[in-house]
Amino acid sequence: MLRNCSVLVVDDEEVMRDVLGALLVREGCRVRLVATGTEAIEAAEAEAVDVAIVDVMMPDINGIDVLERLKAIDGDLPVVMITAFGTAANTREAFKRGAFDFIEKPFKNDEVLVVLRNAVEQHRLVTENRTLRHSLKLQKSHRFSELVGRSARMQRVFDLVSQAAPTRTTILIQGDSGTGKELVARAIHANSLRSDRPFITVNSGSLPPDLFESNLFGHVKGAFTGAVSPKKGLFELADRGSIFFDEIGIVPLETQAKLLRVIQEREFMRLGGIDTLKVDVRVIAATNIDLKQLVD
Repeated sequence: MLRNCSVLVVDDEEVMRDVLGALLVREGCRVRLVATGTEAIEAAEAEAVDVAIVDVMMPDINGIDVLERLKAIDGDLPVVMITAFGTAANTREAFKRGAFDFIEKPFKNDEVLVVLRNAVEQHRLVTENRTLRHSLKLQKSHRFSELVGRSARMQRVFDLVSQAAPTRTTILIQGDSGTGKELVARAIHANSLRSDRPFITVNSGSLPPDLFESNLFGHVKGAFTGAVSPKKGLFELADRGSIFFDEIGIVPLETQAKLLRVIQEREFMRLGGIDTLKVDVRVIAATNIDLKQLVD
């Protein structure tokens, strides 16, 4: 069944977007229509979907490359490629990069619906199996071994950690100094699908900006006086894991823009470097101050 499924449609032809959109809405789907690969990547990063339909030939980013970027965001996302210029080479490359299926234009509506139903069913089964495995793993572990409390408020904290942990969402933890914000961050990581990956802690305000950025992003040889050899930064070390920013509110303004790029684009450059590095890192931050009041 496709009812209530979310579908991302990526095609630079307005007529084709409208045709697919109308077809899917009649089936009860929630549809997001975009015209470019860039918009598709932004949409997938902003909100998870159940299936994506991607045109191969687009003006900004080739559909095969969009497929690869979408799979990097969500490895389980079924992506159906669609094109009027189907070739054996395109088909092979699409399947090599993880496409669920390949549909040639002009297509029959029933053909599209059958492929999408199969894709959604596979995605549902994969998601259910992963959730079940994760739940069984949590049942065998001490999920909150460092957090202690029986009060109603602490039970609410445990519930929030359990809800937030399995998601990819960036997390902000607020509370006075000494209330255990880092323990909550560690519990979120320990209960997440990244629990077997690194948990890296960053002290946000103990270093001058240049050295702080060097610690975060690394540097190349000769980037500054004393940089006698290249160095990996904390984001590289935390790849596929979590990075925790203690007291995020005191991060220097010039560094905040670079942090925003990492969070939005999942990429950065080492200090003094020209190569763009890709990372998959979940950011967890904490503050003991009212950030909205500080902004005002």
